[in-house]
Amino acid sequence: MLASFLKASRSTVVFSGAGMSTESGLQDFRSADRGMWNNRNPVELADIDAMNENRDDFVRFYRWRIEEMLKHEPNQGHKILAKWEREGVIKGIITQNVENYHEQAGTETIAKLHGDLGTLRCMKCGTRYPCTAYLAPQLLTSCQTEGCDGFVRPNVVLFGEMLSERQIELANELLNEVELFIVLGSSLLVSPANEFPLIAKRRGAKLVIVNRDPTPLDMYADLVIHQSIGEVLASADRQL
Repeated sequence: MLASFLKASRSTVVFSGAGMSTESGLQDFRSADRGMWNNRNPVELADIDAMNENRDDFVRFYRWRIEEMLKHEPNQGHKILAKWEREGVIKGIITQNVENYHEQAGTETIAKLHGDLGTLRCMKCGTRYPCTAYLAPQLLTSCQTEGCDGFVRPNVVLFGEMLSERQIELANELLNEVELFIVLGSSLLVSPANEFPLIAKRRGAKLVIVNRDPTPLDMYADLVIHQSIGEVLASADRQL
């Protein structure tokens, strides 16, 4: 049925969440071993207070996240979505994920709501650095731009921070004239990102949710699939 929805749609948008990345083998930091963080919830280390008040643990946590990201690579689902974008099957992707697997797979139009873990940025002057600067023997946390010693932080949205207006605008642009909205691997519990499926639905789009577990928005979906994302996309791709 997903393939038939795709064939009928003139404007399809994909929304991806953590389940998309875990199929690459990436560990969801919400389920990370808490013992690694001195019995603290990893979620607490991804907020603005940790960055401001407990930088040693904050940096150590994000070093771990970057290391984990670099250990893995785009999966079958990422590659199919990139192929679909090239072929005009989908218009683009709105993602809650901060790793850069969609980009690596070849997708070009991506609204990254929660930022990009593939880069770091200076909080003072905005200079960007590759994420590997956090992994260098001499850890880079102070900006190297002349006359600036700002803290170099992951280029992601922390708990307690606002989403990027630019990325929200891009997401809204993708939703213009949307006819099919496909959710892949999101629990749809995080606000305001979880509002996009309902926005699409209100605009008359069909809603498809592919997630291993039920979500609060399943009742609004035209199709719900509790299976592997990669397998679902591969099956649809063979039918297009």
